Amino acid sequence: MNSLFAILGSVFILLAALVHLMIFFMESVLFHKPRVQKIFGVRPDDVDVVKSWAYNQGFYNVFLALGAGTGLVLMGTVEMWPAGIALAMFAALSMVLAALVLITSQPKKMARPAIIQGAPPLIGIIFLVLALNVG
Repeated sequence: MNSLFAILGSVFILLAALVHLMIFFMESVLFHKPRVQKIFGVRPDDVDVVKSWAYNQGFYNVFLALGAGTGLVLMGTVEMWPAGIALAMFAALSMVLAALVLITSQPKKMARPAIIQGAPPLIGIIFLVLALNVG
C-alpha cells in the first residue's frame, strides 16, 4: 500500500466527515435559528413543515460521518485495516452519491452545496484507491 496516498485519502475522508458533522448540527441541532433556516432556503412560514425532515436528514449525515470516522480508526489498526478502508470508502461513496442527488434536485441552486458535500469524499476515495493500487 502507498502510505502517502493512504494519508491523503484519510485526510480527505476526515474532512468529509467533519463537513457532514457540521451539516448534522445545522439540520438537527441549530435548525430553529433563522440564520440556519436561511442557509437552507427555508422561509419562516415553512419552518414547521420541514423541521422534522431537517432533523431526520441531519441524523443521516451524522451516521455517514460516524461510518467514515470508524473506518479511519480501523484503518489505523494492523488487523482491521482492510475493513477500515472498506467502511471509510462505503461512507464516502454514500456522501458522493448524496451530493449527486442534491445537485439533481436544483442544479443551479445546489451546485455549491453539492460540491462542498461531495468533493472531499470523492477525492478521498480516489486517493484510497490509488493507495491500494500504487506501489
